[in-house]
Amino acid sequence: MQPPASNLSLFSPSAFLLLGIPGLESLHTWLALPFFSMYLMAVLGNCSILLLIKTDPRLHQPMYLFLCMLSFTDLVLSTSALPKMLAIFWFGAGHIGFSACLAQMFFIHSFTAMESGFFLAMAFDRYVAICKPLRHTSILTGARIATIGGAVVARGVVFFSPHPFLVGQLPFCKSKVIAHSYCEFMAVVKLACADTAITKAYSLTVASLIGALDVLFIALSYGLILRTVCRLPSKQAGLKALGTCASHICVILVFYTTAVFTFLTHRFSHGSIPRHVHIVIANVYLLVPPTLNPIIYGVRTKQIRERVLWGLHFQKSV
Repeated sequence: MQPPASNLSLFSPSAFLLLGIPGLESLHTWLALPFFSMYLMAVLGNCSILLLIKTDPRLHQPMYLFLCMLSFTDLVLSTSALPKMLAIFWFGAGHIGFSACLAQMFFIHSFTAMESGFFLAMAFDRYVAICKPLRHTSILTGARIATIGGAVVARGVVFFSPHPFLVGQLPFCKSKVIAHSYCEFMAVVKLACADTAITKAYSLTVASLIGALDVLFIALSYGLILRTVCRLPSKQAGLKALGTCASHICVILVFYTTAVFTFLTHRFSHGSIPRHVHIVIANVYLLVPPTLNPIIYGVRTKQIRERVLWGLHFQKSV
């Protein structure tokens, strides 16, 4: 229970102090090494995916266009948090301006929602490609792909734009210290000296609805795909069809497993999980999907793999 506002010195902070990973301060320098390596791989991998798809007309298909959108989202998502996080770990530069903190909060949460939306869009593409192969190009035209991409972006912006405004209106008192390595919504809200029930309820409702609906429709898409595959006369044809979904299923499992764990522990653990464990998982959640997505698609997708191997062979021959 918060003490009466009259007994507190209320203020609108000009800056917050991010602690990094409380309890593991002595390991910050060493923890930064794997984080930096993963961030570097995420940047190189996703930039490579974007470049490959842009320069190869054969990859200008719905699946790869959605993959482009996913790669761009991964770049923004990881870059929103990792440079500042590395500055904290290596240089102790934990101060972050109030406006910068709100901006970081918006980008992290809105682009996480966009990533989930692009996974749904890619599941829909696989459904159309396998269940309605003759109508694939007529259903997923360039205009419709652009509309779907725009809708995913608009959803993330519209539903998470209120977050910085809601937090920006809250009164703060005493502490400016955020026990986290980035401006996570709940970590900042906990510093407020006011009733934040409505603010927390909005965040919880929006995140739950977006995540649950995306997972539901992704599951529905793959349920219909599995039904279609089981009806194919050739077992080999069925396995080939499922093979085109393998990389997508892998990245979905990576993303939603870490997302659900982070979401539930932060809101419902009530101290049963050590704080440093939660923060490490939250950091991994921002890094692992952007790092693994291009690797999984590069290894599992024949067209991208062949394009990469051709590029390497061309470089050697030159």
